[in-house]
Amino acid sequence: MLTQTLDQQYLAHTYNRFPLEIVGGKGSLLRGADGREYIDLGSGIGVNIFGMDDDEWRNAVTAQLGRFQHVSNLYYSEPAAKLAQMLCERTGLKRVFFSNSGAESNECAIKAARKWAAEHKGPEYCSIITLRGSFHGRTLGTLAATGQDVFHRDYQPLPGGFLYAQPGECEALERLAAEHPCAAILFEAVQGEGGVRPIGQEFASCLQEVCRKHDLLLMADEVQLGNGRSGSLYGYMNYGLQPDVVSTAKGIGGGLPLGVTMFGERVADVFHPGDHGTTFGGNPVCCAGAVNILSRIDDRLLEGVRERSDYLRRTLQAAPGIRSVTGMGLMLGLEIDIPAREFAERALREGVLVTTAKQKIRLLPALNIPMELLKTAAQALVHCAAE
Repeated sequence: MLTQTLDQQYLAHTYNRFPLEIVGGKGSLLRGADGREYIDLGSGIGVNIFGMDDDEWRNAVTAQLGRFQHVSNLYYSEPAAKLAQMLCERTGLKRVFFSNSGAESNECAIKAARKWAAEHKGPEYCSIITLRGSFHGRTLGTLAATGQDVFHRDYQPLPGGFLYAQPGECEALERLAAEHPCAAILFEAVQGEGGVRPIGQEFASCLQEVCRKHDLLLMADEVQLGNGRSGSLYGYMNYGLQPDVVSTAKGIGGGLPLGVTMFGERVADVFHPGDHGTTFGGNPVCCAGAVNILSRIDDRLLEGVRERSDYLRRTLQAAPGIRSVTGMGLMLGLEIDIPAREFAERALREGVLVTTAKQKIRLLPALNIPMELLKTAAQALVHCAAE
């Protein structure tokens, strides 16, 4: 209880924590200070994509720690260069900027879009269209990009220059692009914080077409869904899209802070020395871990993601008390009959850790969670729903 007491006394009250202190773990089993083991279906909100204390990742990280832990971006660093090469070769994109978080990767995308549009279309072409229900980060800029009023309420005035379209409404999106001087559209293939809602193939195709017609950049926010969680390397790939900018974070670092913004051909050279920068972005220890993570996201792993996703859908959507299962790959949302927090507390008592997204339960297990553990956890969730 000492940790909880110190936390409540000295840390800002920004998190509604569950009454559990984690003291260790291996893979998808975590140990609490209460002496119990818990099956982890949250993976640090999509971060520990190979689970806790993964041997290969830890070895890559500690090997780099034995060389040098940080170097300024005034000098070259092999882990960052190698990771950038791997990302470009796997996506077909051309250049990479490294930062520290998803919000920063989206801030970089926003800056790139506005700079590109000012140079190619004129300085008035600064508006960026995002989607209602989206979530792009907690800086002032990415809060403004987020299409949810609840996140805007306490932080006015927010930066301007953002327009919001309703997912699925192609005609309304087309009108926004036609009536306003816009630079880009920023979207999530599955809205995570917005309720684990896929945008669907028809609307995804509409996004690409509107960008083509109005000379806009298409920008994919892959912070939570990316890096194998969707069953493809990145979620937009499931819809056959070709974004100009892709942002990601969370799972790419495997447990260390790393943000990534990737640029396609049209924006590959939008930034010049001094236009953007960071102190810690591209940190060699974080990048060494990410090189290991990315090298292991192969066809076999992605097939396993899809297999686990299919099992969870079959098992959970038929369970009493679960109304629907939404999402993609191993980013799934459960619409349930009781408040999400109450369900999560029930699951905790059953020894399963889950997260919430609005009124849904959100499942974000490690991509390699053993099937037997996944089956045990799924049966526990079925029991929780039926209580």
